[in-house]
Amino acid sequence: MTVLPVSVLDRANSRTGESEFRALRRVIARAQHAERLGFHRFWVAEHHGVPGIVGSAPTVLMASVAARTTSIRVGSGGVMLPAHQPIVVAEQAATLEALHPGRIDLGLGRSLGFTAAVRAALRQDADAAERFPDDLSELLGYLRGEAAVSARPQNRAATPVYLLATGRGLDRAAQAGLGVVLGGPSLFSRADRDEHPGIARYRREFRPSPFAERPFVMVAANIAVADSRQEARELLLPEAWALVASRSTGEFPPLQSAQQVRELKRTDRQDRRLGDHLETGIAGSPAEVRAELEALIEFTGADELLATGGMFDVEAQARSDELLIAALSD
Repeated sequence: MTVLPVSVLDRANSRTGESEFRALRRVIARAQHAERLGFHRFWVAEHHGVPGIVGSAPTVLMASVAARTTSIRVGSGGVMLPAHQPIVVAEQAATLEALHPGRIDLGLGRSLGFTAAVRAALRQDADAAERFPDDLSELLGYLRGEAAVSARPQNRAATPVYLLATGRGLDRAAQAGLGVVLGGPSLFSRADRDEHPGIARYRREFRPSPFAERPFVMVAANIAVADSRQEARELLLPEAWALVASRSTGEFPPLQSAQQVRELKRTDRQDRRLGDHLETGIAGSPAEVRAELEALIEFTGADELLATGGMFDVEAQARSDELLIAALSD
């Protein structure tokens, strides 16, 4: 296996019985641990009005992480552009780049608020997501220094930009000359294909830009490593249940322990959804995870791996990070 850069996305999950202050401090502590282990990047996310996630302001959290680390790249996975004015996102990214040169990444998404109330609070109308191509073009113009308004600090395309992409997003990234971050079921629905068709198309149609000279694919997956597959699947269970619960109630709750999840009364439909979520994760012993990642890399031709997935057990999550790096370093 060719050793690839390995990175972490931390969504800043909250846990039952834990203060939000503590949850945010844990994100910074995990970033410091990831830096010591040799992870390439540490990314944070953006979620608004979600009880189980305190990561609502990615650029603010990026600033805290970057200030408390020294070498690991820090980025967003991602800033949701429909929630912001493009010039504000450009200025925030450029400010972070000026403060921490060569260490900042800007990952962008097009998702809207999770509920109607959140979308209203963000002033998002029905066409907000459809404006994404124009907003993206405007944002890139500010970062290149080619817009009618000169964004300050000047960035001169120094900050790499990535799209959290599915479907049309892959085509948009190819046309704009941006790297892509791809996760989800398409990575595991291989149907005897030798390569991921969307990624293959992205590479064929890629146009070099000041942000990227060549195609770059970061593959994202929920990954848990423990002494056995059963132990590792237990680590993924709390967040998988939170996702299922959000489909049932419209609210993503704080993570509960695996034992609490097992003791819950669930419907057959919830059990099926829970199984589906667990099947799209990669969980096992170091050797098992390495084998699954080898197959994933062969299918996607990934340039980098992005380990996602929030765990209730903080110590087990730290050990999972350690085992993952060790498994891929041989």
